[in-house]
Amino acid sequence: MFEYVELVALFFLQGAALGMWIVPLSNILDAHGLHAIRPLAFGATALAAFVSPLIFGAMADRHFSPVKVLRGLSFATACTITLASTAIQYHAASWVVLALIQIHALCSSPSWSISSSIVFARVTDARKEFGPIRAMATFGWMAGCWTVSLLKADATTLAGYSGAVAWLMVCALTFFLPIVHPKPSQHLTWHERLGLDALTLLRNRDHRVVFITTVLFCIPLAAFYPYAPPHLRDLGLQRTSAWMTLGQVTEMIAMFSLGALLLKWRIKWIIATGLAFGVLRFAFSALNTQSWHLLGIFLHGFSYTLVLILAQIYLEQRVDPTWRTRAQALLTVLNSGVGNLLGYLGTGWWFAVCTNSAGPQWPVFWGGLSLLCGVILVYFLVAYHGRGTPPTRTAQSS
Repeated sequence: MFEYVELVALFFLQGAALGMWIVPLSNILDAHGLHAIRPLAFGATALAAFVSPLIFGAMADRHFSPVKVLRGLSFATACTITLASTAIQYHAASWVVLALIQIHALCSSPSWSISSSIVFARVTDARKEFGPIRAMATFGWMAGCWTVSLLKADATTLAGYSGAVAWLMVCALTFFLPIVHPKPSQHLTWHERLGLDALTLLRNRDHRVVFITTVLFCIPLAAFYPYAPPHLRDLGLQRTSAWMTLGQVTEMIAMFSLGALLLKWRIKWIIATGLAFGVLRFAFSALNTQSWHLLGIFLHGFSYTLVLILAQIYLEQRVDPTWRTRAQALLTVLNSGVGNLLGYLGTGWWFAVCTNSAGPQWPVFWGGLSLLCGVILVYFLVAYHGRGTPPTRTAQSS
């Protein structure tokens, strides 16, 4: 029982730390005259995800315990988020702010996949147990956002400093986690040391389709945190960090439902349902009223969980355990790297196209993203050829 308390605490604290920084970042940049670098600031995470997750994932699989790797990363993340917040507070040059945000992203981006691999190594049945434990990260994210709003820090660097404290708590918690020993490897090539051998997972058709689908889905999803809070402000709503947690309510509901869904539904239809929720989520925001935009935010959790979290469980069930961290890291690279980079830059361009002298044209902006989700849904339904067989540890998918 105590072991599950540790895992719950790990996800809760990490979720709080991430939420305290990512959710208010758009408002913080705007409040300090840095709105022009918003797409680049969010894109920093995507750039970092091209490099650090696979390298640190391979390190955790082959050289050091994932717990020790996470300990170092969480401490470095706390330091760099403090430096970035200080640079913003004291009006450093925009390139300095961007550089510090980029360094912070290099430290934080591998942490999620490594934490997930630690949890997967400790649970006995990921289909039943991972969803409820992962829901605690969502609750932590909500708690982090509520804390920011209660501190009236939705547009101040106090949010970043609070996030740094949460990361230090993650670092402290790792001293109480049992060490997960990696499988020793010798005579590794540089290709293997960098974790690039994980790309061989893409040779399997269904693996490849799932990866491509999640990458494409991350493109419209990347608009959520940069642009949903400003839309809330335009609609007259304050304390935007707290309002944004509506999406985490449905995320938690979906997390606790995953075990039952995986027993009754094929993976294909669960992911398709998540993509359909994505279509509705953006379509509701396009209606441009307080109620409809809040409903769109509310549906965010369903679409996020049924697509991206299910992809993590999919890999855990179908990839050999010795590849566990690298498989999760590859998912992070493709989603947080390729998908988010295209998403932050692409939706930034789309937002500029949809903005005129009268301000942002929110119906056009969100409507275009809803249409894109529809295209992704059609691609997945056509391309995924699973046969409904029980999950195995081979390269075959269900």
